[in-house]
Amino acid sequence: MPNGPATVTPILTPGFDRAERGHAARLFWQAFRDKLAPVLAPEDKALRFLSAALHPDFAISARDPDGRLLGLAGLKTARGGLVGGGWRDLARVYGWPGALWRGGALSFLERQVRPDTLLMDGIFVAEDARGRGVGSALLDAVKARAAEDGKSTVRLDVIDSNARARALYERHGFIAGEVTHIGPLHHLFGFRSSTEMHCAIPAPTPDCRNAAN
Repeated sequence: MPNGPATVTPILTPGFDRAERGHAARLFWQAFRDKLAPVLAPEDKALRFLSAALHPDFAISARDPDGRLLGLAGLKTARGGLVGGGWRDLARVYGWPGALWRGGALSFLERQVRPDTLLMDGIFVAEDARGRGVGSALLDAVKARAAEDGKSTVRLDVIDSNARARALYERHGFIAGEVTHIGPLHHLFGFRSSTEMHCAIPAPTPDCRNAAN
């Protein structure tokens, strides 16, 4: 009998097609529903907001050979991140009263960008593709992107209730750092703390031919 689902070798590409925003939003919601439902629910409104807020320029996509989107790794830079959207975007979906408290709550999840660090803005995989190597391939692609951009570190944050994700990150060389406790907000978001995890990116090896010259 097979030991588990077969590993797939996804096709990795930068970004995603704008026509795929709805599908990307559903994948995002599947992954982060437990964390974000108290703020973004009901689901139909959450998907409307996310479909407009997800930005393809700040993502790495994983696809199957038929081109189906299996998962995304989000990136956050000084120019923006995978999950965009501001007060006006929230107001279009929830109205201004709903936008004000939702925007305030979501601001507690924001993280600062650092010049030497590639900050991840979420990683998520379709439910039927989990455990098949897609998340690992996306993490490898993020580390390769960091090396190309001259970054020394990749950083992500993992919440205390997501032990499975933390185990994956640790297998890929991420080391736990500072822990942030969110205090009474745990009643809203459903987790009590998040941990910064960092993976060092080796400096590129100089080309021997160039060194010889």
